[in-house]
Amino acid sequence: MHIGPFNNQNKAIIDVRDANVPLTYFNIVKLTRGDRFEYATPGYETCIVPATGQIDTVVTDVTVEKLGLRGDDVWDGEPEGVYVPSGVTAEMICLSEAAEIFVAGAKFDQTLTPFAIRASDIDKVQYGSDETKTHRKIKHILGQRQADQVGRLLVSELFTVGQGGWSGFPPHKHDTDRLPDETRHDEVYNFRFKPDHGFGMQLLQPSDGSRGEAVHIVDGSTFAIKAGYHPCVVAPGYEMYYFTILGGLSQRPLMQYFQPEHAWQIETIPGIKDMVAKFK
Repeated sequence: MHIGPFNNQNKAIIDVRDANVPLTYFNIVKLTRGDRFEYATPGYETCIVPATGQIDTVVTDVTVEKLGLRGDDVWDGEPEGVYVPSGVTAEMICLSEAAEIFVAGAKFDQTLTPFAIRASDIDKVQYGSDETKTHRKIKHILGQRQADQVGRLLVSELFTVGQGGWSGFPPHKHDTDRLPDETRHDEVYNFRFKPDHGFGMQLLQPSDGSRGEAVHIVDGSTFAIKAGYHPCVVAPGYEMYYFTILGGLSQRPLMQYFQPEHAWQIETIPGIKDMVAKFK
């Protein structure tokens, strides 16, 4: 499901108990200096990630000061975040002239302990190559390093390396719990392009392998994935970024099932097996 960019007025783009992707939650909050924003998501754990700007964050008795290192855009520095347990109230206070903040969530009933993810905690992986047209870099905000502190939520940022090229390739899916081959994880993307008038295409093919569809994605597009194979591609001359939220049904580790016709390329794309392992 594609949701084009719009002024969401700090209200959830993918709300709790969404009909399409009920395992995930997504909001974009935009603040100016001195603004405060408070929220709680009962039944969903969340992670606050400034896309740009800097904020203070208060979660119960935990205060995280000066969260966020980026200026103009998501390419301008490393990400940081704060984990917010299910049902707990979180408050953000804007310190910079302006801030755009992503709030990612996954369905999870237990209340854990809040914590900060600083730039030094980010787990990075780069894979693919210019030759295979699959060169990209992933920054895991809530990844393997936080496995014992989080319930079902995985949060990462994906960047194409260079201009043009494919991402999420070979085509893969994760819409059915059938371990050890695959897990059910709902997924949400928010795309950005550099320059910002760039564009790409998000493909979505049904799990049965029948003909799929391609959706034109632009700067600010949100795409929610319930089922099916879902690679995407950026046009030549542009770099692509997408903020990625994964919510697992029965477990946090992601088991991707690669489309059999194209799975042979797992053996030809440099570093892809390491990339897959980082989501487990």
